[in-house]
Amino acid sequence: MFENFLEDLSINFEKIFERNTLEDYLVALGIILFGIIITRILRAIVIKRLRKLTELTDTHIDDYIVESISRFGVPVLYFISIYVGIKYLTLTETINEAIRVASVVFITFFSIRFISSVVLMLLRSYVRQQENGEEKVKQLRGVMLIVNILIWSAGLLILLDNIGVDVTALIAGLGIGGIAIALAAQNILGDLFNYFVIFFDRPFEIGDFIIVDDKLGTVEAIGIKTTRVKSLSGEQLVFSNSDLTSSRIHNYKRMQTRRIVFSVGVIYQTPFEQVKEIPEILKRAVETQELAKFDRAHFKAYGDSSLDYEVVYIVQTADFNEYMNVQQAINFEIFREFEERGIEFAYPTRTLYVAGQNQESELSPYES
Repeated sequence: MFENFLEDLSINFEKIFERNTLEDYLVALGIILFGIIITRILRAIVIKRLRKLTELTDTHIDDYIVESISRFGVPVLYFISIYVGIKYLTLTETINEAIRVASVVFITFFSIRFISSVVLMLLRSYVRQQENGEEKVKQLRGVMLIVNILIWSAGLLILLDNIGVDVTALIAGLGIGGIAIALAAQNILGDLFNYFVIFFDRPFEIGDFIIVDDKLGTVEAIGIKTTRVKSLSGEQLVFSNSDLTSSRIHNYKRMQTRRIVFSVGVIYQTPFEQVKEIPEILKRAVETQELAKFDRAHFKAYGDSSLDYEVVYIVQTADFNEYMNVQQAINFEIFREFEERGIEFAYPTRTLYVAGQNQESELSPYES
């Protein structure tokens, strides 16, 4: 009875189902399961240990290699296991063609992702080597969007060609359509190209304080078409990239020092000796400030209602608040010095001569 059971079992194993015996199906299943188990062991043990080793190094290249193995190598091993198991079987031409197309799609998909990942890594490495590299890395999103579009477009064309689609006519059609789109979207394409100009030439970066014509603020975001700036009053200013690259931009973040010019006016009744003394008073007022480097102070001109003095000094900082603190302290010191010496600041006045009278009347513009 047992021998009959074995004989029946042997017959069942040799029975053909869809061009393959039961033994063939079991072998194919065994190949797939074996490949999956080996891959899972590799991911759980080998990759985990490699990640611990990369944490001990300073370079980011080994981190990227291990991450690439995990993201791209493991799925490929799964696919190879399934592919080898299925190819062990004898299949129809239709199924073989479907498997070939699926393989091409799978390989193309992961190849595109791998190339995109490599390009991103190279760009990040290049940008990190520049000054303020970590801040500049945040601006890579727009560049990577364009790069990914190009990579995926090329990959899809290769995929279509490999599965038997005639891409020549498709490319010709895309070329004609591309010309029409380019003509219809000249401004958008201009902003796109100027985005690359801003990214690579670096006239300004995120966080820079800039002035464009009469608009000023801090750069918040640099996009493919527009750049967003937060003004001092709080609202967001939106500039097209083409407008920015064609404008004269004042970038104050890259300023190391500030050259300050201000004027002081005294009344015409000031005695000559005090008129000569005032430049020295102004010089001392500037030199009392540690962050201020005195340049010059001169009796500049005879104004409409004042004797005008001009003062020039350098603030040894780019910080606007620090500059205002220095200027305020200088103004306090000038006021104190003038008050002690009885020197009067000028204000707008008018002298009226009345016909037929031997007196004149001096009025300020605020008197009636």
